[in-house]
Amino acid sequence: MEKFVPVVVIKEIEETEKILTALRNNGINCAEITFRTACAAEAISLACKLFPDMSVGAGTVINAEQCNAALEAGAQFIVSPGLSVAVANICKENNIPYYPGCVTPTEIMQALELGITTVKFFPANVYGGLKALKALSAPFPQVKFIPTGGVDRSNIDEFLAFDKIEAIGGSFFVKESLDKMEGK
Repeated sequence: MEKFVPVVVIKEIEETEKILTALRNNGINCAEITFRTACAAEAISLACKLFPDMSVGAGTVINAEQCNAALEAGAQFIVSPGLSVAVANICKENNIPYYPGCVTPTEIMQALELGITTVKFFPANVYGGLKALKALSAPFPQVKFIPTGGVDRSNIDEFLAFDKIEAIGGSFFVKESLDKMEGK
């Protein structure tokens, strides 16, 4: 997995190429395209076609129907704001990485029971940030985290310095990459 996982919201299919080009030009070869918009599956399909060298996944996947649509579109990984057993099972059957949102010991234990050892920690700023991640890593040394929500340039280095961080997720990567491409 890449160290940076941009959370990409594509409202119109035409935005796909511009956003992924900006990310790639900024040295980021990954995109988590959220299932918050009507064109999400189409955007994932287009992204996979135009950027075969990038890791393109689906985010905000909250049920089996969305997961199946994302996989049919070519998603290479699935991310959820919470833990869905149905989504976990579909991903396992298809050998696709699944990163569910887990912020409590109970949720982490459920993920481990499903064979998942890397989880999204969302929203990181609301659930205690790095301090909470360090506390949770004590009873779960085998777990890696992808903090998302409240991670930005002001604190990213602190998160990356912690060895239990698999990657950093966030929409700020998209804004930074677009600004850089547009010379802002």
